[in-house]
Amino acid sequence: MARLDFTHETRHVTSMNTTSPLYSSTPVIWETSAKSVDYPFAVESMEAHVQSIANGQAVEHVWLLEHEAMYSAGTSANANDLITPDRFPVYTTGRGGQYTYHGPGQRVGYFMLDLKTRGRDVRAYVCGLESLIIDTLADFGIESARRTGRVGVWVNMPDGSEAKIAALGVRIRKWVSFHGIAINVNPDLSHFSGIVPCGISEHGVTSMHALGVKISITELDVALKTNFIKRFGPIEN
Repeated sequence: MARLDFTHETRHVTSMNTTSPLYSSTPVIWETSAKSVDYPFAVESMEAHVQSIANGQAVEHVWLLEHEAMYSAGTSANANDLITPDRFPVYTTGRGGQYTYHGPGQRVGYFMLDLKTRGRDVRAYVCGLESLIIDTLADFGIESARRTGRVGVWVNMPDGSEAKIAALGVRIRKWVSFHGIAINVNPDLSHFSGIVPCGISEHGVTSMHALGVKISITELDVALKTNFIKRFGPIEN
């Protein structure tokens, strides 16, 4: 993997779900970028590391970061869903899904995991990532859920509508995963208006701060790490 500016932290917790096929006892490297990471560089780094994992030359990684404001188009993106193409940089990417937004105040998590040791079940893996988000949001008093036919994690709004609080987009190569999740902590929600997020126009987008949960991204990271260990296995520096 390309050399990156990471900070490291080790945390050990109990109550691990060792019966889950997604669980592996082999420690995963958990890394956090303190500075915003350029999207093309992030994708290039992930692809290089995924190849190394597939070749047995590297261990699994989880990479937490933020990007500058941008839109990315997944493999199912509809050009008509890009409403304001000149607003931010637009990147075509190999992850699944449609158009999404990344920017400051949003925690992006890239998961480079060897699914050969985690059940070889892509559907179960995506469900596991959704559950990771749901469990993490619950730690802050936010009730969220998946929705049939819609990838991502959703909340019920006070007015009775639904809004997306976290997005998912993954790619699998040689049974190694990359790309991952994006949780809205406190992004500028107006930036989502430049696209039809994930091709869904009938529902809105929200954030933890918009729901009244004024946490920092660092606090979210601690909860993400705890819940990852419970569901997916141990981590190390």
